[in-house]
Amino acid sequence: MPGPYELYFIRHGLAEDRGDAWPDDAKRPLTDEGMSRMRKAARGLARMGVSVDIVLTSPLVRTRQTAEIVAGSLDPRPSLVNVESLTPGGSYAAVIADLEKHARKTRIALVGHEPMIGEVAARLIGSRHSIEFKKGAVCRIDVEVLPPTGPGELRWLLTPKILRLLKR
Repeated sequence: MPGPYELYFIRHGLAEDRGDAWPDDAKRPLTDEGMSRMRKAARGLARMGVSVDIVLTSPLVRTRQTAEIVAGSLDPRPSLVNVESLTPGGSYAAVIADLEKHARKTRIALVGHEPMIGEVAARLIGSRHSIEFKKGAVCRIDVEVLPPTGPGELRWLLTPKILRLLKR
């Protein structure tokens, strides 16, 4: 079995506000500003030398758009896979099961929603307190095996503002 694994947790970018314009929350897209900021943040990841083999994403429009922007900035371009475990209300066990399905890949990005993405990331490093992800934030956690048998190592957590500054 391969390993160790680099797991990149990404919260979707700035999305349209909930309300009458978007009665179906699953179809709420990123705003124009959200797409622009996410493209800059993704270029920051590329500039850091981040490379992933596959991107697992919630199928909701705003997360899928975020995943496409991130994947499009990386070389080589990773494949995208919709996974229900990353939707709002998904569980830690379901996310781990989806990671196990792709365990032949050692660099995996996961694009999801708060508070779940922060709860899963925290649990992977052995914390009982959720990690707060701003919209567009990214963290890297390294684990030795999937499923994890002990706490992983938080390598870094970057706000979207810092990522955008790195793109220069």
